[in-house]
Amino acid sequence: MLAPLEGVSDNAFRTLCYQNGADLTFTEMARVANLARSKKGELEKISITNDTPAQIQLAGAKLPEYEKFLSGFKPTGGFRGFNLNLGCPSPEFIRQGLGAAMVKRISRVNEIVKLIGTHGYDCSIKMRLGLDSYEKERGAYLNLIRSVDAQFFAVHAKTAKQKGEDRADFSVYSKCVETGKKIVANGDIKTKSQVAELKKLGLYGAMIGRAAMENPGIFRQLQVD
Repeated sequence: MLAPLEGVSDNAFRTLCYQNGADLTFTEMARVANLARSKKGELEKISITNDTPAQIQLAGAKLPEYEKFLSGFKPTGGFRGFNLNLGCPSPEFIRQGLGAAMVKRISRVNEIVKLIGTHGYDCSIKMRLGLDSYEKERGAYLNLIRSVDAQFFAVHAKTAKQKGEDRADFSVYSKCVETGKKIVANGDIKTKSQVAELKKLGLYGAMIGRAAMENPGIFRQLQVD
């Protein structure tokens, strides 16, 4: 899967990656508050103009805003559902209780997933391991995975406090898989051997972001039997 990438994963890039072996792509993140107000720039972010399979990534926590947006939403082209952003580490997002701060807001995440479902759409989740090492050690991410009935969970194996150069912790995936949910690995995936190892663990898929920016052909290169 191609990860949602701010300012990068537009229609052209999504299609390029799909043609190079990505099974599913994601739009860049859009704020539900702005979509509910029909802001042009935000609507352009979620535009799907061809048949490339894509999920629309949403960031927001207020149910009335989701309802207002969804009531007027009309699927186009390769639309394959929505994805909730529970991973953005931006301090502004965290202060607003959004992004990675939502990993521990299980009740609200459940309400959003169910609301999207009542409109007839699939909903997946992209998440981090929590805000910091404390939340990770307490298993905040596992509590959310166990408690929410999403289509699948793309788990970026870092906390919000970790930097881009910090390594993803692949050791968390065994416990994620044990929940019985569909788990997609995300973070520092660059080699075919990594993908093969993740598949042995029982993961549903792998999501690639930065490596695809450097080499859109990586999806086909990393496919394993």
